[in-house]
Amino acid sequence: MSEDWSLRTRSVHEGTRRSHYGEMSEAIFLTQGFVYPDAETAERRFISSGPDEFVYARYGNPTVRMFEDRMASIEGAEAAFATASGMAAVHAALFCQLAAGDHVVASRALFGSCLYIVETLLPRFGVEVDLVDGTDLAAWEAALRPDTKLVFLESISNPTLEIIDIAAVARLAHAVGAQVVVDNVFATPVFQRSIELGADVVIYSATKHVDGQGRCLGGIVLGRRDFVRGPFETFVKHTGGAMSPFNAWVMLKGLETLDLRCRAQAATADDIARAVEGHPALERTVYPGLASHPQAELSARQMETGGTMLALELKGGKAGAFRFIDALKIVLISNNLGDSRSIVTHPATTTHQRLSADQRAALGIGDGLIRLSVGLEDSRDLRADILGALESALK
Repeated sequence: MSEDWSLRTRSVHEGTRRSHYGEMSEAIFLTQGFVYPDAETAERRFISSGPDEFVYARYGNPTVRMFEDRMASIEGAEAAFATASGMAAVHAALFCQLAAGDHVVASRALFGSCLYIVETLLPRFGVEVDLVDGTDLAAWEAALRPDTKLVFLESISNPTLEIIDIAAVARLAHAVGAQVVVDNVFATPVFQRSIELGADVVIYSATKHVDGQGRCLGGIVLGRRDFVRGPFETFVKHTGGAMSPFNAWVMLKGLETLDLRCRAQAATADDIARAVEGHPALERTVYPGLASHPQAELSARQMETGGTMLALELKGGKAGAFRFIDALKIVLISNNLGDSRSIVTHPATTTHQRLSADQRAALGIGDGLIRLSVGLEDSRDLRADILGALESALK
């Protein structure tokens, strides 16, 4: 494949492996094992497998490898390994690098399950963790130590859409020899190339924009070949978090329209953000593409667009948020995001409900905050639906 191809072209063609049948669509190799022509070949493969040689589906599979190679090309990474879910990717990317006595610095504005890993699981295994305000470079610099092993952050935080300066954090982390692990799911590989900004490891929940149609779970970790095919692959091989061939095939189909979908969704998200900003039912509108966003300059420098996600703070707390949510006719109530259908979520009672009120307040997750994932519906219909629901929230 050609490095000169655009992202959209690579999203359709990169990594394709055709069998002798010459199939148009990628084949699903729905097999957990592989047959060897002789005992010597079996012995050799268990020592070192070639690029098109496989041993066991937990280790690798032709359909899964197509998805991995295509994602690596899109992200600009040397290698990728697909996992059973986004959280399997986060768990493995952190645990494969850490041991008791290591030190981690992480942004405190994280998805609830990511917070559980860094706040609860890592300390349970003897890893020291410091949480910082991810938007404060001085806080990162103060927390980093000569023995810091890695830093972990969401490039755009879930759900408050804080944006972290990846290049600046990477410079600080690399100065003390720490690895930079970035969850880039909100920004998507369409709008931000985290490796070019200095990230060593990039994580996606492929469940979100990559699938984009609410069908399958999946995750993927991307980075240097020596890391992905070294400690990361070894960890997943022996802990069992590999992606299924069928889910990989679904993700491949999702990649064919990823660029088109994300650009259409982001355009609609921008339209809605501008239409609702300043509405009397709202305390605030948070969208990286708005001049009012606290990191608007960084967003314009680091991302191609404002993305597909908005956060709205309703007046009246939980009651106001629930009136708004219940008045929506097109937008669906769920906890997924990046879907072709628009989705509204109330983080305080769903995705971040396990946090205390004080923890949520520190993260900016008030009872009136809602997260809006913009889908592929007509922007005029969505704008009318959301503005109508805001009027209902005033009553």
